[in-house]
Amino acid sequence: MPEKLPSLASPSPQTATAHQARGFGKTAVLMGGFSGEREVSMMSGSGVLGALRSLGVDAHAFDPATQSLAALKDQGFERAFIALHGRMGEDGCIQGALEWLGIPYTGSGVMASAIAMDKVMTKRIWIDHGLPTPSFEALEPQLQVREHVRSVPDRLGLPLIVKPPHEGSSLGVTKVAGYSDIQEAVTLAASYDSTVMCEQFIEGDEVTCPVLGEGENALALPVVKIVAPEGKYDYENKYFTDVTNYLVPSGLPSELEAAIQAIVLKAYRALGCRGWGRADLMIRSADSKPFLLEMNTSPGMTSHSLVPKSALAAGIDYPQLCLRILSMARLDHDAKDKRPA
Repeated sequence: MPEKLPSLASPSPQTATAHQARGFGKTAVLMGGFSGEREVSMMSGSGVLGALRSLGVDAHAFDPATQSLAALKDQGFERAFIALHGRMGEDGCIQGALEWLGIPYTGSGVMASAIAMDKVMTKRIWIDHGLPTPSFEALEPQLQVREHVRSVPDRLGLPLIVKPPHEGSSLGVTKVAGYSDIQEAVTLAASYDSTVMCEQFIEGDEVTCPVLGEGENALALPVVKIVAPEGKYDYENKYFTDVTNYLVPSGLPSELEAAIQAIVLKAYRALGCRGWGRADLMIRSADSKPFLLEMNTSPGMTSHSLVPKSALAAGIDYPQLCLRILSMARLDHDAKDKRPA
């Protein structure tokens, strides 16, 4: 059976929330940033900011693209909620800066963030742990020549997926149906990333499963089944249209949902993730076998985002979800005594 999440409620939830809110101190909601997902990050951050303020947290918007990170210390921030997506926000860079500043932050630490942002390294670790993930090839710049690129379908089959391994939100991703299309797809992905990843296409249903917590105390939230028009769950349909359906409860057999949650927890722990995250998977139609695609360590928190939808199905509303994530903010290493004043 799926693991049951403990409730955040208490005999007096309003009092508990107010007490928690005061204890967090001045909180920065990091949003915007420099990546191609800046627009989505602004939407996520605005939602988180409003939710935390509604519960009494002394929360303030902070855009690293327009303010020096040193201002976090200068302005007396005591905690940071990372609502940044993509490079320079989800890849260990901002986490490392916050470690240096001694400001506890939400989500995974430096190494786990860096690894999870790299889909190639993520898959190598999962494969080493015996976890199911589609076959792939990583094309470094010297392998992106036409002669080599045209041979990739011989090994991975068709159709296949071509993507930049350090981007999110489906940026630069192409489903390739034939040999004549693969070079254009590689060129597109290479415009986002020096390395290009070609991945076996899994025909079936797309699902996602969020996780809250750390280590053996991490818990998987309900699985969300994604039903996009013509199977096209791209950047536009993720954030800016209402044509994609999200099913939670997923409608999957309970045994399969529990199996997916178990795989996701193993994948999350294998990468050393903490705080929260969200794994994306495909369920192969032929045999209902789930395959891990990627792990998001700073998932979207917009009105279309999947973590809030899953959490709500588990009885955690959006403001309480934000508060719970914030309550788990910490540093990789507590070395305040070694930091300059």
